[in-house]
Amino acid sequence: MLSSTHNHSGHDHAHHDHDHDHHDHAHGAPQDARPWRRMALAGVLVLFAIATACLVQVRSGEATVITRFGNPARVLLEPGLAWRLPIPFESAVPVDLRLRTTSSGLQDVGTRDGLRIIVQAYVAWQVQADPDNVQRFMRAVQNQPEEAARQIRTFVGSALETSASGFDLSNLVNTDASQVHIADFEDHLRQQISEQLLSTYGVKVLQVGIERLTLPAVTLNATVERMRAERETIATERTAEGKRQAAEIRSGAERDARILQADASVKAAEVEAQSRVEAAQIYGKAYAGSPDLYNLLRSLDTLGTIVNSGTHLVLRTDAAPFRALVDGPPQLAPAAKASQP
Repeated sequence: MLSSTHNHSGHDHAHHDHDHDHHDHAHGAPQDARPWRRMALAGVLVLFAIATACLVQVRSGEATVITRFGNPARVLLEPGLAWRLPIPFESAVPVDLRLRTTSSGLQDVGTRDGLRIIVQAYVAWQVQADPDNVQRFMRAVQNQPEEAARQIRTFVGSALETSASGFDLSNLVNTDASQVHIADFEDHLRQQISEQLLSTYGVKVLQVGIERLTLPAVTLNATVERMRAERETIATERTAEGKRQAAEIRSGAERDARILQADASVKAAEVEAQSRVEAAQIYGKAYAGSPDLYNLLRSLDTLGTIVNSGTHLVLRTDAAPFRALVDGPPQLAPAAKASQP
């Protein structure tokens, strides 16, 4: 009886051990698969990190210089993604290609005619977008735009002195716009600095302009005196020109007057001659009709010609032509005597 019970207990114990082994075997397979999944995920993350470290983004308006152990290896200019070796093998350095402006500040320079002016110029510049000039910019100023601007100002200051020495003050400051050559001055200044900046710094000069131009007190006084002398010269020239034109007009008027006077004299002579002819004809007719009356009229005409308000004559009254004043016309004397009582 005891033996049967014991056997039964042993069978139960064996069955329990078999179930326990089966349970352990069922749960053992997933535990063995987890490390492989974790290793695969870790590998993916490592690959992603490596890929991220090898990617570089080139932005618009920039160039990216890939340096290998500190030395420029290549230059990326097209915007987008590009590959490089991870740090520390290769590094990416962005270089700004946007337009920049720099002012030279006020510079005291001398003109060709020995006068001083104070001038300030500005320069619009940018790093030339090609690999050689980008690398040249990095080597020259270590990719520092402010340092590049400082050195550009130095170049502009020297170029202002050189350019100003090729122009007179009247070519830069003048009341006559046709005499001002500021554009030529700016072009000369740009030619002075553009080639040097490109070859030294890889910088392209896009525009150079005069921002401010003033005169010191001494130069201002000299300029005012020069302008006054110019105005006086112009006034003298215009006065002389006016006098010349007035003389021409006066001469022309006198010539025309002489011509008109000569024409009038000719016409007057013709009229007078015609009147004399007509008068002679009238006198002839009068004389033919009444000789005594004709003599009387001729005597009166003679008196009208030789006697005026300032004439004093002492003559016989019975002499011609005063006899007519005393006796009257001969043909009228009998009638006058007949009318007397």
